[in-house]
Amino acid sequence: MGLALSLEKLTNKKLLNLLQVATRNNVVQLADFVETEYLTEQVESIKRISEYVAQLRRVGKGDGVWNFGQSLLNGAIKDAIAVL
Repeated sequence: MGLALSLEKLTNKKLLNLLQVATRNNVVQLADFVETEYLTEQVESIKRISEYVAQLRRVGKGDGVWNFGQSLLNGAIKDAIAVL
């Protein structure tokens, strides 16, 4: 999860750089597309994974990690059923 969080932060940084280049060069459509389609999702993803990392630190190693994984799996299954 720590590596996933690092990857999400790196992706967010690269998207912000792209947004800055688009804004600097007055490419309004690209800037709007990056903001609306990617940046909001990235921030939400970083927040969610940060919460997971904090929870994993609290539960420690061993059974706590297994229980955490099971709760994520059960949540994913419930979310998939809700979509149907």
